[in-house]
Amino acid sequence: MDIELFTSHGLDYLVRWIHFLAGITWIGLLYYFNFIQGEYFKEAEGEHRAGAIQKLLPRVLWWFRWGAMLTFLTGVAMLAYRGAGTSYDITIGATLGTIMFLNVWLIIWPNQKIVIASAVQVAEGGEALPEAAVSAPKAALASRTNTLFSFPMLWFMGSSAHLPNGLVTDASTLGLGAILVVIAALAANGIIGKQGPMTSVRGVIHSGIGLTVVLYGIMVVL
Repeated sequence: MDIELFTSHGLDYLVRWIHFLAGITWIGLLYYFNFIQGEYFKEAEGEHRAGAIQKLLPRVLWWFRWGAMLTFLTGVAMLAYRGAGTSYDITIGATLGTIMFLNVWLIIWPNQKIVIASAVQVAEGGEALPEAAVSAPKAALASRTNTLFSFPMLWFMGSSAHLPNGLVTDASTLGLGAILVVIAALAANGIIGKQGPMTSVRGVIHSGIGLTVVLYGIMVVL
């Protein structure tokens, strides 16, 4: 009996399966933060919100950041043996995913640690950390940006896996370059800009769908 799992195709499938599991965990919790927890925090009483920040948020963030890490590492592994230049679709999807991963580890998690430490200090009778007032909006903006990026990221990742020649068979380097410029501008806004239309749940969903249409449109036109 041949065991396909121990062949190169089987190992490829195993890594892809882990990538799926980790990605579902990561993106699922991203949507939980943006669609559920954030809205609850707006309405919750102060003591309930503080309790959730101290006891719930650290647990969720553990799964969130390590889900992102495992998704990223398995993605890098697949790109390494499949070839990063397989299609423009995977290049765009991988770029978006990498920025999202960096946002998690370099912006969201460091700033949320400050928010959690501040809540704990207040609960113990101390004063809130002054930097927490700045850290919370930074983390929220990066999280909203990741939600925005998740729509086109999943669109292009999916097309790279299920459409043999990508979304546009004769996609140009000019189109790819224009798309990367748009992504870079939005990524910069996620660091030093504002939420704008992404402030509401409906707004970020509409923005994510709109960005997907725009990036696809650039690929088609250019």
